[in-house]
Amino acid sequence: MLRRAGCSSLDELFQCIPPPLRRAGALNLPEAGSEQEVLARLEALAARNENAAAMDCFLGAGCYAHFLPSAVDALVSRAEFTTSYTPYQAEISQGTLQAVFEWQTMLCGLTGLEVANASLYDGASATAEAALMALRITRRRKVVASAGLHPHTLQVLRTYLRALGAELRVLPAAADGRTAAPADLCDDTACLVVQQPGFLGVVEEIAPLAQAAHAAGALCIATHSEALALALLRAPGALGADIACGEAQSFGVPMSFGGPHLGFLAARREFLRQMPGRLVGQTEDSTGKRGFVLTLATREQHIRRERATSNVCTNQGLCLLMATIYLSLLGRRGLAELARLNLAKAEFAKSLVRRTPGLSLPLSAPTFNEFAVGVPDAAAALARARDAGCIGGLDLAPFAPQLGPALLICTTELCSRAAIERLVAALAGVQ
Repeated sequence: MLRRAGCSSLDELFQCIPPPLRRAGALNLPEAGSEQEVLARLEALAARNENAAAMDCFLGAGCYAHFLPSAVDALVSRAEFTTSYTPYQAEISQGTLQAVFEWQTMLCGLTGLEVANASLYDGASATAEAALMALRITRRRKVVASAGLHPHTLQVLRTYLRALGAELRVLPAAADGRTAAPADLCDDTACLVVQQPGFLGVVEEIAPLAQAAHAAGALCIATHSEALALALLRAPGALGADIACGEAQSFGVPMSFGGPHLGFLAARREFLRQMPGRLVGQTEDSTGKRGFVLTLATREQHIRRERATSNVCTNQGLCLLMATIYLSLLGRRGLAELARLNLAKAEFAKSLVRRTPGLSLPLSAPTFNEFAVGVPDAAAALARARDAGCIGGLDLAPFAPQLGPALLICTTELCSRAAIERLVAALAGVQ
């Protein structure tokens, strides 16, 4: 193998790796053990991790701790939904195809838009794919994004656009945390991208942003990192958004240390041919029986690569099935009640913060289940929260230094009243 690679030794093969990044010497591994011994060792190592199951979790910022009904795990691995890799053969993939079709239908109901695709990798890549879709539709080369986008989403978007030579402009946030509608969108703007709710938890006003985009001949893209908000806030399609996308991990998908998760994308019917990924449609067979087929697949596996809408997207079939079962279990009213419960928990937490000396709410805009809290010392506050049995939120110093010492706090249905009171007391240093 070395000869084929044109190298005389392993050291020569790995010389492109900087020396400080190379490991010197052998790995310090114990002697081989039995399966029982190895499993016990790994379980002991895993038990050293602090996790949302063992502590009260107030950490959100794009990955949310929600209750997962046991029926999701019980149903997700049933044979009716099993198919090898991709449902190309409809005859043996009806379970998978129907699940995708139901997911698309429910997603259209949540977003207020006419068509939705099967899914994408995650919320960040879904947002980038939506921006590329807008570039194709408008034949323009500039993307304007709100500063309220998740910083990681913004990084992914910048990476995608850089490879195409497209320009990215970021709109500053107003003092209350919201994005002000720009009055100077150029004629070469393809789309305006806004996150709902924003990274700092504030609920954006989509309608004026959509109007500003449309006045410049651009599209409006609403992206979401906390999909549960769609059950409470007015649908982005009804507010003028042309494309809605984001992350659906909150719908029955475990946090799993950050992935795999579930990206989604929905759009107006007129943009159907420019959507990335796959779409499943409903039809009838020769006997009049209902069936499901892969209706549209504009990926490079199916058509000429230069005409594909995306070369790097896929259908997250397992996570999609989890989300479809979850939404079916809760139903329209159950999902709305859950969203209202999340809002009520956040409002209770904010009321405690307002009347606790040493803590503050630096942003005045309304929020859903996530909000920023000003603290005297972020690191010390998080350490006290950990001692009190809480995963106390995200230190905003790298992401929003303009707020001063601050934490991003998330309260879901898993946060009890007692846990919220304990967290606020710990953040303020109160016994």
